[in-house]
Amino acid sequence: MGISILKFISYFALILLCVFLCSPSVIADGHIKEKPVSYYTQIVPILKRSCQGCHHPGDPNGDLIVTSYDELKRGGMAGEAIISGKPDDSLLIELISGDPPAMPQNQEPLSKEEIDLFRRWILEGAKDDTPADADVMDGENPIYTVPPVISALAYSPDGTSLAVSGVHEVLLYDTKTFEIKARLVGKARRITSIVYADAGKVLGVAGGSPAQFGEIQIWDTATNKLTKAIRSTYDTIYGLSFSPDTKRVAIGSSDKTVRVISITDEKELVKFDNHGDWVFGTVFSTDGSHFVSCSRDTALKLVEVDTGSFVDDVNSSNKGYGEINAIARHPNADQVLSVGEDRIPRLYRMFRQTRRDVGNTDFNLIRAYEAQGGSIDAVAFSADGRKFAVGSSAGEARIYNVADGKRLASMQGDTVGVFALAFHPNGTQLATGGFDGKIRIFDANSGQQLNIFMSVPIETTASEEVTLAVSGMT
Repeated sequence: MGISILKFISYFALILLCVFLCSPSVIADGHIKEKPVSYYTQIVPILKRSCQGCHHPGDPNGDLIVTSYDELKRGGMAGEAIISGKPDDSLLIELISGDPPAMPQNQEPLSKEEIDLFRRWILEGAKDDTPADADVMDGENPIYTVPPVISALAYSPDGTSLAVSGVHEVLLYDTKTFEIKARLVGKARRITSIVYADAGKVLGVAGGSPAQFGEIQIWDTATNKLTKAIRSTYDTIYGLSFSPDTKRVAIGSSDKTVRVISITDEKELVKFDNHGDWVFGTVFSTDGSHFVSCSRDTALKLVEVDTGSFVDDVNSSNKGYGEINAIARHPNADQVLSVGEDRIPRLYRMFRQTRRDVGNTDFNLIRAYEAQGGSIDAVAFSADGRKFAVGSSAGEARIYNVADGKRLASMQGDTVGVFALAFHPNGTQLATGGFDGKIRIFDANSGQQLNIFMSVPIETTASEEVTLAVSGMT
């Protein structure tokens, strides 16, 4: 019996030895060959921990940004950071291994093992092995135990879908059954803008994760697949708008800038930094040659897209109107509707017809409408441009005639505040959302509530370990 056991052990050991020696990770002399260094799983975590604090888009020390592979490879003011295959000639290695190292600043230097990882990675070609689906959140759909605050709504141009902001996702609802058709899950935790473009073939989403990154997502509505995830700035972004040809997008940011980005090659075409506070909204002119942006600094600014040059203050921001929270462009005209802190919607011409005077008269103002019961956070035109709706912190939504300012309907929405609203393309219904996480559908003519439902599926028995609990998004 003992001999049989010994034979078995000997045979088993021999098999293991054969498997080991035949393994592709073992070279001829029997030494273990190291796997290539992974940028995504080994390099990125070090950059996040030790480098991104000083080298992010919002404040790039030395013009070096390390929050994306392309930016890291580009380098900064001192030149290229990485030269593939040549770690000794790569500025990055010099910065992290000097005596003392220049990076990271005011932190513990990288360990010898970490520096060796960077060396090996560059020597092996400095390849980007980021997975194609890296911009989609890991795991299953988010699970909710409490509803999120609704910050964005949009109907598809054909009226069959209502897109609703969630956490890390946009939920698409069938407008007949109000059942979920799809859940578009991405990396950005907070969703601030949802916009359909290109006759509904494209869905644009903007948002981000506070103090981490801003993100633009481009979704193919035929397949509900993410085609682009464009990172910009070091914080949540706002006020996404598409150029008329759907080739560019404009966004606002908490870093007081407006950016115009090419969707095809993801290049930043314009960085406009003439605002004095957070920028919450952008709209392109009807021909796409200009955009208007709105900010907490009370200003509406007109900018030429091709040059990024400031053209004009659309409004007279010295009138004490207060912070501007949102804007919407008339569907068929170069007019912009501005709403915010002072509770009064104002319709402006985008392009000046009367020269400024000494008193800085608000010459571009077409009409000021009825004051609301609270600060206005949401505004939308009907598809034909004849009506507009506003939602306020008074928890109310109202619909008006654009031409004469007549109030057409009043609807009580969320008790805390209506933060998002959208007209159905046929103009007969208005969807609203706010603090309590419920979607309310109203008849746009009578103001009668037609439906109310929770914006996300609520799981009351989910384990705390696997639950994404959200109590607010403001």
